[in-house]
Amino acid sequence: MRTKITYTLKEQLKFKQQLLQWSKQFEEIAWLDSNNYHQDYGEFDALLAVGAFTAIKTDYHQAFAKLQEYQQTTKDWIFGYLSYDLKNDVERLSSKNHDGLDFPDLYFFQPQKLFLLKGDQLEMHYLNMLDDEIEEDFTEISNLPINQIETRQLETENSKSKIQARISKEEYLQKVGKMLAYIQRGDIYEANFCQEFFAENREIEPFKVFQDLNELSGPPFATFLKLEEHYLLSASPERYLKKSGVKLISQPIKGTARRSQNPEEDLEIAEELSNDPKEQSENVMIVDLVRNDLSKIAKKASVNVDELCKVYSFKQVHQMISTISAELDDGIPPVEALRATFPMGSMTGAPKISAMKIIEELEETKRGLYSGAVGYFTPNGDFDFNVVIRSILYNSAKKHVSFSVGGAITAGSKPEKEYEECLLKAAAMRQALK
Repeated sequence: MRTKITYTLKEQLKFKQQLLQWSKQFEEIAWLDSNNYHQDYGEFDALLAVGAFTAIKTDYHQAFAKLQEYQQTTKDWIFGYLSYDLKNDVERLSSKNHDGLDFPDLYFFQPQKLFLLKGDQLEMHYLNMLDDEIEEDFTEISNLPINQIETRQLETENSKSKIQARISKEEYLQKVGKMLAYIQRGDIYEANFCQEFFAENREIEPFKVFQDLNELSGPPFATFLKLEEHYLLSASPERYLKKSGVKLISQPIKGTARRSQNPEEDLEIAEELSNDPKEQSENVMIVDLVRNDLSKIAKKASVNVDELCKVYSFKQVHQMISTISAELDDGIPPVEALRATFPMGSMTGAPKISAMKIIEELEETKRGLYSGAVGYFTPNGDFDFNVVIRSILYNSAKKHVSFSVGGAITAGSKPEKEYEECLLKAAAMRQALK
């Protein structure tokens, strides 16, 4: 049983900083932060889950079945991730590309200590613990001095391993050319093609890098995840799938444009993105794919496009987002809603299976957690998951740092422009790792 105590906070922003700082002592940490970004479907401003009471860690074999059993057995809050390579559990596919990170394909844990923040209200839910332990922790957190999260001097300028591209610009342009040939041949209409940037023998201070990345981007689905030596530092702007009661919400992003410091020019850029036929067609193709995926598990005639190709502005970029909703059909378990729609349309393509085969052929790196999803289940089977993009992955045991960026390739794609879009998306991660 969970013991629950609610507190009213005087300084929400300060308490959030103290809470993240306090969490550093734990081996398992899941921090989800909306950065107070206005969104229609947010349940919480931030969540922190720490300390594994139980956990599940597995490769892709029968991964969704194992997760379903774990979720239905615990009937509690669980936090974790689905890696992109769970595609191999959903379809007859494989992942044979280079993997420098060695993350498990799926990892979830049932936290001993859970913090839910909404406005000035804080709920603390502790598992098998006494009320006075909650009160002692609250007092300790509230009294923590706010320091910039300290950084040890991990690197000298000479030993600092530089970020390098897994493929050259020329190779990238050639590979996009091959993808365009597949499109012209009629094998696919659209596919998401990604490239990796990485550093070996590079030690970083994950909390500091996350803080810097989050400050640069301020996205609605920011995540700091630590599971043993595996870290995710994510500034994701995208929701993959949310379940609230029987309602399902998916919000794919397709379409990106830069921001400008000049307000008039910035407005013009957003307007151009909104009216760009190529970006609109990319977005609509993925909306159709999401509608098709949701229809497998939705009540008849319940799949709706609530918002099509609306431009939203974030600190780094403008994004074109659509919102699709559906009602989950009777008798379908929550995990099945994820399995039926995974991997998300925005990171695969259309038709989905053909696109995933071509992605595997042309990309050089196993995606792993990149373009997977991080989120949580509630005790009653509701869930909310983001799309792992604009994210840094770090294996502290191997001292391997990695981030990937990509974009949708369609018949109208110009390879040079696609490469520029990759660099635009990579900018915040590069800056956070300087």
